[in-house]
Amino acid sequence: MTPIHYACSSSYFMGLVGLVLYRTQLLSALLCLEAMMLILFISLSLWALQLMSTMFAACPMILLALSACEASAGLALLVATARSHGSGRLKNLSLLRC
Repeated sequence: MTPIHYACSSSYFMGLVGLVLYRTQLLSALLCLEAMMLILFISLSLWALQLMSTMFAACPMILLALSACEASAGLALLVATARSHGSGRLKNLSLLRC
């Protein structure tokens, strides 16, 4: 395993551990998800460079566009829940009280 593979996989798992441990706030969960998506973008970019193929050159850009849409939708949900429930804590959110 090369150092680049080790760094990417350990960064991805640190984002996953952060998502599991710090999921009390919606914002921290969204930041961990965004970190995981950016690591996937970097990994796909390095993979496309390593293969030197133009077929896989569009895959990282599509993933980056999808992660930007995911981040904007997550922040919109955060603002909506903060306005309706008063905080962004996940324990305060319930589907029965909507």
